[in-house]
Amino acid sequence: MVTMKGHLGLLVWLMVLASPVAAAELPSIVKQKLQQLAIPETAVGVYVHETGAREPLLTMNADTAMNPASVMKLLTTYAGLELLGPAYTWPTMLYADGAIIDGVLHGDLVIKGYGDPKLDLENFWLLIHRLRQTGLHEIKGNLVLDNSHYQIPDDHPGDFDGQPYRTYNIIPEALLINYRTSTIHLFPQPEKNAVRVVIDPLPDSIQVQNHLKLTQGGCSDWQNALTIDVLSGKSQDNDFTVVLKGNFSQHCGKQSYMLSLQKSAIYTRDLFKRLWAQQGGMFHGDVIVGRAPSGLTPLKIYQSPPLAEIVRGINKFSNNIAARQLYLALGTGENAAQQSPATLAKSDAAVRQWLAGKQLNFPELVVENGSGLSRKERISARHMGQLLLAAFNSPVMPEFMSSMPIAAVDGTLRNRFAGTAVKGLAHMKTGALNNVRGLAGYMLDKAGRRIVIVFFVNHDQAGQSRVAVDALVQWLYSRP
Repeated sequence: MVTMKGHLGLLVWLMVLASPVAAAELPSIVKQKLQQLAIPETAVGVYVHETGAREPLLTMNADTAMNPASVMKLLTTYAGLELLGPAYTWPTMLYADGAIIDGVLHGDLVIKGYGDPKLDLENFWLLIHRLRQTGLHEIKGNLVLDNSHYQIPDDHPGDFDGQPYRTYNIIPEALLINYRTSTIHLFPQPEKNAVRVVIDPLPDSIQVQNHLKLTQGGCSDWQNALTIDVLSGKSQDNDFTVVLKGNFSQHCGKQSYMLSLQKSAIYTRDLFKRLWAQQGGMFHGDVIVGRAPSGLTPLKIYQSPPLAEIVRGINKFSNNIAARQLYLALGTGENAAQQSPATLAKSDAAVRQWLAGKQLNFPELVVENGSGLSRKERISARHMGQLLLAAFNSPVMPEFMSSMPIAAVDGTLRNRFAGTAVKGLAHMKTGALNNVRGLAGYMLDKAGRRIVIVFFVNHDQAGQSRVAVDALVQWLYSRP
């Protein structure tokens, strides 16, 4: 027989079981690190949740909207994998606007892009190789570049931080060849007491002045030991001198530094002419930015590598321009040509509809371009954590998780957590801007439990916060 007192006791116990369990606060070691850095806890957003658990393990300002920096790429890549599918590819259309007689095009070659984020040097070479395989060997007319698939604001590459030649500032283009990038390779030559400099690809319009001095010192921060100045000539479209000054240690080995210098049309023309000639082709015209005439049948359709491969480059190496072009693809879906043009508004609507379909309500979410290279983008630590929990139960979880850097193994985490027990056990995305640091992803702790970790810092001392972030990760790994 159960008494009234027994009923009340049972009711109280059931209420306790049903009530949310308060998440723990930051461990003392993390609080200590933040205090030493003079970073207040109000500038930190933390969310930690074991997969399969009902409630989070640890929270701190988890509902505060914060700038996640490049951690926002996790939203973009997860949405891309689900909305487009891991096998999705971007088409690039090649048209002959004129008659082809005995392999000679008496007219223009038109290339129309749909936002392929990996039309890099190797893949552009492959595109030209396949064009050559059609039997075409001579082009009498011009090269026409069609970027009309994108309708986005006409931003300038230097708008974000005044560094227009840095590759992270490249603006999306529907036909973007090799990210408009020239890579500066540095080779120490101790036998000549010199540093050899090679730029690849090197158009005729770029000159190099090498004033680097070879040293015997260490190589902890080689980029800050040299200065790279870009001087524009009379024609700012294609006339540049790259001046290298400073020191470079012979212990650095080969290193590379990337710049984006030329206007897209001129860069594409020069690279096309060089690669086309290498494969025995002849080209007599110039470059024109225009539109593909309607009614033409494609001479060749080149498909990008699959999205599952592209998201690895986006997350492991924090490729901003690839993330931005993936974000633009979200608004047009699987049939980009039929849903053209791509706009930021379409992508924003697609992401919000996708989240709503997963019963994820993120009212504080602000996505400017999907890459995290933004002072406007916002998401809370809790909602980033909930996104990662949803992704863990998604059919695309293997592709998504494997796209993230592995602690002390590769990508942006290659040199982080080395010599710790966390090595190889965490897949996490980093984020960094001035006054912003972020880390989010998955980790297996010492008991084999999978944990979602999100840690945001928005503060003028954020650049020093790595010791606090890493202390939390290692504490979570070792907890009972």
